Amino acid sequence: MSKPCIVCGSTSHAPFSQGLIQCRECDFVFADLNLSHAELSEIYRRNYFFGEEYSNYIADRNVLQKNFKLRLQELKKYLDPSRHKRLLEIGCAYGFFLLLARDYFEKVQGIDITEDGVRYCTEELGLDVIRSDLLEVDLGDQKFDVVCFWDTIEHLSNPHLYLQKISGHMESGALLAITTGDIGSLNARFKKNNWRLLHPPTHLQYFSRRTIQILLDRNRFDVISNRYCGFYRSLDNVFYNLFILRSKIPWLYDLVRKTGLGKLSFYLNLYDIIYVIARKR
Repeated sequence: MSKPCIVCGSTSHAPFSQGLIQCRECDFVFADLNLSHAELSEIYRRNYFFGEEYSNYIADRNVLQKNFKLRLQELKKYLDPSRHKRLLEIGCAYGFFLLLARDYFEKVQGIDITEDGVRYCTEELGLDVIRSDLLEVDLGDQKFDVVCFWDTIEHLSNPHLYLQKISGHMESGALLAITTGDIGSLNARFKKNNWRLLHPPTHLQYFSRRTIQILLDRNRFDVISNRYCGFYRSLDNVFYNLFILRSKIPWLYDLVRKTGLGKLSFYLNLYDIIYVIARKR
């Protein structure tokens, strides 16, 4: 028997593409995988950030923080400084967002399964971050006013359980912020199997603007903003993806790096990444 869709609960599914299936009722797309915590931890070890998904995550800090500044700027439109004081980031990686956010909140905390990233957060940046899976950690009676999932929810095996748990630690009026790819976007539908965000097992869940709203509503969140957002990319990251991960031409990547062009960055909006802000009922 097929596992129930996390969005609508249906067990009626159809093949979508290699390794992915789609719910026949709500069109939610997900990987035909059920990874354990140990398997996910193995994926997101240090090599993921230095050599696999990224060439050098820490070296890309300035570009990554440009993106986090944009997200924080949008989030601030909905913040009430007298109400929203405690922030939690789930999937905080190397802490670059928390470093910016701590200037706007009384307390910022993070959680991630990446051992190297958590060590960097605590030892190098002095941030309050723990290494754990949210589903396994005891949050006690802690309450959070703002919870962020920046490009994280698509990586989770059971995102509905994360939302269910964190909802219990948020009072009415608290804010939830999520960015993730939109498989219902024009770009995703045009690219089909070649869409750049279509890559299990790192991306396990593929939401659309509609399905993310349905899932949030089931967990007592009202969506107050659901829009597309762009992002900054360093040329080094672009060259790395093109010449190392895809084309396997390392000498050409090394040649381009020597020119110094990799230090440059640019902004792009392909209208296939959604930025959702929701308020707890």
